[in-house]
Amino acid sequence: ALETLKMFEKKDSRVKSAAATNLSFLYYLGNELEQATNYADLAVNSDRYNPAALTNKGNTVFANGDCEKAAEFYKEALRNDSFCTEALYNLGLTYKKLNRIDEALDCFLKLHAILPNSAQVLYQLASIYQIMEDPNQAIEWLLQLISVVPTDPHVLSKLGNLYDTEGDKSQAFHYYCESYRYFPSNIEVIEWLGAYYID
Repeated sequence: ALETLKMFEKKDSRVKSAAATNLSFLYYLGNELEQATNYADLAVNSDRYNPAALTNKGNTVFANGDCEKAAEFYKEALRNDSFCTEALYNLGLTYKKLNRIDEALDCFLKLHAILPNSAQVLYQLASIYQIMEDPNQAIEWLLQLISVVPTDPHVLSKLGNLYDTEGDKSQAFHYYCESYRYFPSNIEVIEWLGAYYID
């Protein structure tokens, strides 16, 4: 894939930008940040209005630890294409990392309107409500999430934990048992179930 894309580097700016965008993403996936950054720069310089190029540039900046600057690239990508879901998702994660929880929530609610059955978006919404110490809303989003991915043991144990925190032992027991059924090696789930049976 890398060799094929490199053949397009000499073409006109739009083709060059598309090839550089894909090269940047491939290098990013391979954890070669320096190469990913070089191609992200090339893609952005070739076509400043390419939202995927701007998102990749934001990703490389984020990976280098500059969250504020990464957010600027994601916002610029969204100004060029308001339906660029990758930029919106990454902007939400960036705000979450910066502890700007209300802005993160806004991003993920917008994403939910575009992608109502996205497991990642539902999970992030539940996580944000948990950070905001609103367990009821977190539970609501997790219940929606298990309607999309009913066999995810991590989500099931998270639901068990939230119900346990809320004092609803029977619901907690149900979700911990379901989690155990799909993944019987989670020590925290085993400990909780053991303590429940002792009680």
